[in-house]
Amino acid sequence: MRVTVSRKAHFNAAHRLYRKEWSNEKNELIFDKCNNPNFHGHNYELIVSVTGEIDKETGYVIDMKVLKSIIKDEVEDAFDHKNLNIEVPEFENLNPTAENISVVIYNKMRPKIDANLDLEITLYETPRNFVTYSGK
Repeated sequence: MRVTVSRKAHFNAAHRLYRKEWSNEKNELIFDKCNNPNFHGHNYELIVSVTGEIDKETGYVIDMKVLKSIIKDEVEDAFDHKNLNIEVPEFENLNPTAENISVVIYNKMRPKIDANLDLEITLYETPRNFVTYSGK
């Protein structure tokens, strides 16, 4: 019997979407307002879902206190109130799109979650724009 458990979290961060090797005109054409040279911010909502067998002894798929701690250490402490382009090393050469942010979060969390459990990251950049990544 496989069950999915999820925990919500949030962080606030600024970013700018652009590619260094492109001209200002091309960056503006592709990324529009998100290319603001003075950056812009989002109140990101994060849903971390873990799927696996229910442990017969504890009744848990994963202890939610453990999941909460992993999210705090790997995501909230790393991203909250940061300029992703400047202060987060993973985005030094990676455009901080919602897609890339979700993959980075997954890659930071995956080693902390038991290998027999599936991990899925859903990241809301706005209430209507979100991405989901499960390592595939």
